[in-house]
Amino acid sequence: MTEGVIPFREYETWYRVSGDLSAKLTPLVVVHGGPGCSHDYLLSLAQIARSGRPVIHYDQVGGGRSTHLPGEGPEFWTVDLFLSELDNLLQFFAIKERYCLLGQSWGGMLGAEHAIRRPHGLRGLIISNSPASMELWASAAKILRSEMPKELGDILDRHEADGTTNDPEYLVATQAYYDLHVCRVVPNPPELVRTFEMMNEDSTVYNTMNGPNEFFCVGTLRDWTVVDRVQSIQVPTLLLSGRHDEATPATVEPFFDRIPEVRWEIFENSSHMPFVEEPERYRAVVEGFLASRD
Repeated sequence: MTEGVIPFREYETWYRVSGDLSAKLTPLVVVHGGPGCSHDYLLSLAQIARSGRPVIHYDQVGGGRSTHLPGEGPEFWTVDLFLSELDNLLQFFAIKERYCLLGQSWGGMLGAEHAIRRPHGLRGLIISNSPASMELWASAAKILRSEMPKELGDILDRHEADGTTNDPEYLVATQAYYDLHVCRVVPNPPELVRTFEMMNEDSTVYNTMNGPNEFFCVGTLRDWTVVDRVQSIQVPTLLLSGRHDEATPATVEPFFDRIPEVRWEIFENSSHMPFVEEPERYRAVVEGFLASRD
């Protein structure tokens, strides 16, 4: 494994490469969620490199070990910024002519945007636990919240109306939602805890683009959608989601309906993080798809 930083504009993007980029197998680039998280919670996917396939993780600017910019406002944190950073990474590693992409949650949203542009070297796309629009995501969250105990739902509603989403009572109710629909491995594994801790140290990107948590989405991405554009994705695509996922089937369905060459795998015992909840099966499904793209 090698680690380092890539110059990106006047900033730096931190990366970690598992395996040998000169290997014959098509490299896999892993794009983390958030926005504003770090790669840590997806680090188990580095085990894919044992097959001889190089795997690249990176922390998007604004999070993890990359350059933090807490003073930047909403006009700075855009989808185009992160697409440019991804293009820069592909150029840096000289893999833009041949690579596969796995994006999880927000990373899958970014991966869809990337694939819609039809980059020449993209051989396969994996969209993991991602919605096709934030409107669908918000609608699904309302349904999932309605299924929680009424007292928890009342707490969430009250604090959101009062603007007190940092109240300890609200945070406890938020965690109850997370335990059901974000990660059902409780207590959370160290790599996920590490990601949450790093994001809590600087939540600029997450709060700006998403909002205070996974289900109260009031940030700049609230109107984001690719529903009317996903038919432009021309590479074979694998969709992954959990049966208890906050990315419910209704949020994923437009990808399945409109991408020309697509397959969808649902993990019955998982929520938003099947790579944590059903890791062996998740890696097997991913590796099978990647092998078909070499």
